[in-house]
Amino acid sequence: MSKILPTILLFLCASLAIAQTAPQGNAHPEQHALTETEGEVANPFGQAQMPTMSLSDKANFAKSVDLSPLRDVAVFHNGRVKILDTLARETVSTMTGRNKHFDILVSEGQDPKKVSFDPLFTMFDTMIDPVYYLNRPLLGIGYLPLRRTIIDMYEMDLRTSEQTDTSHFSREGWLKTGMVSPRMAERYATPAFDKHSDSEPFRVAVNKLDRSMSIFREGVANLMVVTPEREDSPWTHLGSLPSDHPARIAAANFANAWRAGDSAGVNVAALELATTLKSIHPEIQAKASPGIEALYNKANAFEWGLWVYLGSLVALILAFGTGRKSLITLGVVLLFVAIGLHAFGFTMRCIIAERFAIQNQFESMTGISLFAAVVGAAIMLLRRQWLFGAAAAGTGFLVLITATQTGIPGETISREAAILNTSVLLKYHVTTVLTSYGLITLGFIVSLFYLGTHYAHRFLGSAQLAGADPESGAMAAGALGIDEENKKVGVARTLKDLDTAQMTILQLAFWTLGVGTLLGAWWADHSWGRWWAFDPKETWALVTWIVYLIVIHVRYMQLKDRGLTTAWLSVIGFFVMLWTYFGVNLLLPGLHAYA
Repeated sequence: MSKILPTILLFLCASLAIAQTAPQGNAHPEQHALTETEGEVANPFGQAQMPTMSLSDKANFAKSVDLSPLRDVAVFHNGRVKILDTLARETVSTMTGRNKHFDILVSEGQDPKKVSFDPLFTMFDTMIDPVYYLNRPLLGIGYLPLRRTIIDMYEMDLRTSEQTDTSHFSREGWLKTGMVSPRMAERYATPAFDKHSDSEPFRVAVNKLDRSMSIFREGVANLMVVTPEREDSPWTHLGSLPSDHPARIAAANFANAWRAGDSAGVNVAALELATTLKSIHPEIQAKASPGIEALYNKANAFEWGLWVYLGSLVALILAFGTGRKSLITLGVVLLFVAIGLHAFGFTMRCIIAERFAIQNQFESMTGISLFAAVVGAAIMLLRRQWLFGAAAAGTGFLVLITATQTGIPGETISREAAILNTSVLLKYHVTTVLTSYGLITLGFIVSLFYLGTHYAHRFLGSAQLAGADPESGAMAAGALGIDEENKKVGVARTLKDLDTAQMTILQLAFWTLGVGTLLGAWWADHSWGRWWAFDPKETWALVTWIVYLIVIHVRYMQLKDRGLTTAWLSVIGFFVMLWTYFGVNLLLPGLHAYA
């Protein structure tokens, strides 16, 4: 058996099926930056005018206006009803590549100062006062070669025409902002593309920049805020209302006061506009749960949760080293606070999306970390070994920070792919597999504790590892909840207990992943009419399971150090899982194109 399993693993790795064409309805609905409207629609904010505010004026104006009445106004965009606050966050993220727009205030004799703006303010400001932004850093470009090419072309034109940069930025200053101005994008994006048209990363970056530019130019098209009479009827644009409609009058007053820098007038008009829009068929708006979505946006539970997870992890690791029970108590309390925040955010997202929110990369990652943290916390309480709590906190922190800070696809709540709504089996399949991935991550972190203890003892010696007592594994022993009377245990005993801990997790991961894979085959037969198609995702899921099958079987082999072998296989299995989870999704097209 021990010789057959590696052969199977190599065979499966070498015989990955060629990517298959996904069936109709397999992909997520296409996301549109701009909402298409029928016929010509008037701009409810009127024509743009020459700007009268400086950056410092704009910053002071932003602080003095109160846009809270408009924040939870319902709007139809990208196939679902959301609120203006969500639309603003998505708009700013598309334009700038960041959660908030910021500009750099350059004052003579003073250091440059970063000034940030609320997304709702930025969205309205680009609609009402777009001319102000023409020469300001607004459009984010994450691909440095494209940004550098555009800025170099801009600098060359400045030198040849002997003009000055009205933004007061040097070349290095522009590069540091990570953004370019709309005028720079309009003039130099096409020449930059022509210069590097054979480069795929350039093409992708230019397409993103074009999308950002279209949002800047025509973002007002997304103001589909007029509620229909019936739930199945289309929403309409604010500019489609008659010019004498109270909402149109309020919008005009709002824009006029905005351009004049009259914050009091803006506040009055904002309240009037919000009140008028909410009075149009309010029963239809209420079904979209705007209050829940506003709470979800304001709470920012995933980001708060990840930092509380980090606090729990630090407290528990310090407790293992110092033996202070107060730190263990603090770490455990913070862990449950983090799980509470995490669960709150996940639940709110499910309510807003009107489905179990596990159907894209972002959602599955928040699900993985939540399920893993809950399982880790439960095992911690059952076994009274705080190591599992530290592993749960570490998993929650690492996965959530990756999901929220690295631009993982799917952060925007959107409609589900048609194929994902064919059977309730999907929820059980995906939830079980995600739980197994969370357990694999937990096992990986526990195995790191094992490897750390093993190699610290091997290379540093017992005295350096444990302090004064040459035979004590104090830190690891504390992590395993060993009481004070038995704390003077040898490193061998500590490693044995750590091995037991890692095997507890890895066996759970093995069985959970196996059940999840079988449920996936059942769902595939129900949805696609076949149990198995040697799709890359299916094949690599099986490879991942076989790695943990090997982990289980090596326990029956005559090895010098089973615990060490298991720990290293756990590390290998974790990276195989990462490839199955990320690499296959992003690099190998197939039947799981929606994943």
